[in-house]
Amino acid sequence: MFTHEDIQQIEAAGASVKTVTGQVERFKKGFPWMKIISAATPDRGICVLSPEEEDAAVSYYDKAVVRGKCKFVPASGAASRMFKDIFAGLDKLQSGTDVNSDSAVGRLASNIRRFAFYTPELFGEPQDTADFRKKAAALVLTDEGLGYGSKPKGVIRFHRYEDEVRTAFAEHLVEAQEYMRNSDGTANVIVTISPEHRPLFEAALEEVRGEYERKYGVKYNISFTYQDKATDTVAVDTKNKPFRKEDGTLLFRPAGHGALIYNLNKVEEELVSIKNIDNVAVERLLPVTAKYKKVLMGKALELRDTIFGYLRAFDAATDPASSECRQLCDKVEAFLDRELCVQLPLTTDPAARVELIRSKLNRPIRVCGMVRNEGEPGGGPFVIAGKDGSSNLQILESVQINPEDGRSSGILANATHFNPVDLVCCLRDYKGEKFNLLDYVDEEAGFISSKSYQGRELKALELPGLWNGAMSDWNTMFVEVPLETFNPVKVVLDLLRPAHQQ
Repeated sequence: MFTHEDIQQIEAAGASVKTVTGQVERFKKGFPWMKIISAATPDRGICVLSPEEEDAAVSYYDKAVVRGKCKFVPASGAASRMFKDIFAGLDKLQSGTDVNSDSAVGRLASNIRRFAFYTPELFGEPQDTADFRKKAAALVLTDEGLGYGSKPKGVIRFHRYEDEVRTAFAEHLVEAQEYMRNSDGTANVIVTISPEHRPLFEAALEEVRGEYERKYGVKYNISFTYQDKATDTVAVDTKNKPFRKEDGTLLFRPAGHGALIYNLNKVEEELVSIKNIDNVAVERLLPVTAKYKKVLMGKALELRDTIFGYLRAFDAATDPASSECRQLCDKVEAFLDRELCVQLPLTTDPAARVELIRSKLNRPIRVCGMVRNEGEPGGGPFVIAGKDGSSNLQILESVQINPEDGRSSGILANATHFNPVDLVCCLRDYKGEKFNLLDYVDEEAGFISSKSYQGRELKALELPGLWNGAMSDWNTMFVEVPLETFNPVKVVLDLLRPAHQQ
């Protein structure tokens, strides 16, 4: 399958022939569909808190002891998808075909003053003409203007204030000082970026670091981390043969956000908050954003402490067959079922029962915010059947659910909530040791998607998603959060929404 030159290319990329061969075989056999028991709902699987319970969770977070905390922000890749419709409109305009005022480019041009990246010096006075629509699109996308078509979302100017204009990255820094401060006044932020974008992020950081540290009384510890090139996966053609570029070399592609589990595994802090780079809002919404982040962190730490208590109780109960141990098992099984939707297979052997329960308890923890389904894109929360006969909570994408299975499709269609990627993780065990997060990945939960390369169709392989299969075997809790906490910028016109306007 691979030539001598292929093998050299594979090894130079930090991969192995065995790994790449396995990837090709995965294209051929595909991934198994997830076995859904039910959607997670407020009746079972999603915790809907009262105002008093929210306040209690915030208080728990404020008082809890943790071994350091940090904000983890996936920000790799360029913003090309954010401007996909603008690129298409510019192509039409450059070919001599006008676009109407309701098109993406038309709305960009007619609202250009409302975007934080607008300056009269660059764009001039807006006009309702094809020439201005073409000019506006070109100045946004190309190097004759802002060059946003090839820059990462993190350095794009999202929000305008009276005294400054903020990038998405800057808004994450403001968020970090509000709800992720350590006791010494520092705020740790880890941002996953592409190596070629590092100078842009460093420039964006230096533009605001000094001002924000003075304004908010904080000291930032910022780390930039790269998605390991060795996690890239080989592409194949429509016949599942390795895809080759014009020069005959293999085409490798980034393996999706699931590859970031390797980056997360290197984090030393115990408590980690994860939110995508584009999910920010103007600062007037920061109080509600911070409150519900603290709610999630409080619930995570409360769950951590409950689980740690049970594990220490098992350490003290030396005889699995004793009535004391049986009562503890009953109590913990009821807790797992009630709080985490984990139902265990029956076992009659006392020692095996204890070992199974301990194995379910002693694993990384995540508490994920879920919002009411309002038609936004994103995966959703479900109760699924695991391979070992137990059930658990998972975040699934639609591509993981068999569209030809009427029951599963019906569950998907009637799901009440979806995943905004707003989660909190506890990464250490009850003895204070770091979990090896790679031990809890479901390798069978990846994705195969259709892509193209220079007009040629191909198939791409993505590793199990960071908050999907990469966290498959974590202890998971879903908590309802308000829709106001979810303000993604998937396309540039989303910046016209109220959450991004002063």
